[in-house]
Amino acid sequence: MISETLKSDEFNTYYKSYIDSSSNINIVKGLKQNLDSVVAFYSAIPAQKHDFAYAEGKWTIKDILLHIIDTERIFTYRALRIARQDKTALVGFDQDDYVVSAKASSRSLKNILEEYKIVRQASIALYSSFDTSASEQIGEASGYPISVRAIGYVLTGHENHHNQVIEERYLNAE
Repeated sequence: MISETLKSDEFNTYYKSYIDSSSNINIVKGLKQNLDSVVAFYSAIPAQKHDFAYAEGKWTIKDILLHIIDTERIFTYRALRIARQDKTALVGFDQDDYVVSAKASSRSLKNILEEYKIVRQASIALYSSFDTSASEQIGEASGYPISVRAIGYVLTGHENHHNQVIEERYLNAE
């Protein structure tokens, strides 16, 4: 399990479930693997489910995918700054505000998936550029320490988590 190979000071325990949901492989390989699996997963979702939310106030499937994209952008920005040894504490973000402002309902799932692919390719390129020293750098984000490599595992685990929620609560809902 990845969380057992990371040191205790490399991430907030809030992220442990995401890290545990990540692939137990090299970060770049995991990002590439998830690129293919996420695109296949969302591409197989029936069109009538794209704007479906399983309960009042819950996000739609398109909202979730845009949330994954926004989170990846923010987290890779954090990874870049930390890898470059920027010691500035990085603030958090309100994911609910982002989802509202993203206006997923005005876009097609195909368009959002194209954006996902571009963002993921950029993340793969970024993580491919990090050597061991950069990957082990630790900075502060949202008031807690986090390493560059922990962020990489959070990225894939976060989307694996949301795919599981979609499978259970969106695709199997009547």
